[in-house]
Amino acid sequence: MLVAFSVAPSISEPDGSVHDAVAKAVRIVRESGLPNRTDAMFTTIEGDWDEVMDVIRRATDAVLEASPRASLVMKADIRPGASGELDGKLERLEQALDR
Repeated sequence: MLVAFSVAPSISEPDGSVHDAVAKAVRIVRESGLPNRTDAMFTTIEGDWDEVMDVIRRATDAVLEASPRASLVMKADIRPGASGELDGKLERLEQALDR
C-alpha cells in the first residue's frame, strides 16, 4: 500500500513555521527503511498495512512531543500484492503523457 500523509503540530514557531516538528516526523519515516518520498505538502510511504501505520503513528507521536495537539491527514492506495508503486505509478503516468 501507499499512504500519503501530513502531520503538523497545532502550535507553530513564532514565525508560523512548523518545519522543526515536521522534520522529526520525516526523520522517523526515513529511518524506517520503507520506500518514501517527501514533497512540500505530504510524505508518501510504501509497505504493508501494519508497518506503514506503525511508522505513521510514531511520526505523529514525534510531532506531539512538540505540541499538545496535532493534525493528521492520510490518503491510502491499498493494492494487495503490488510493490514498487511509489515509482511505478509515476513511470506509467509519464509514459501516458509521452504518447
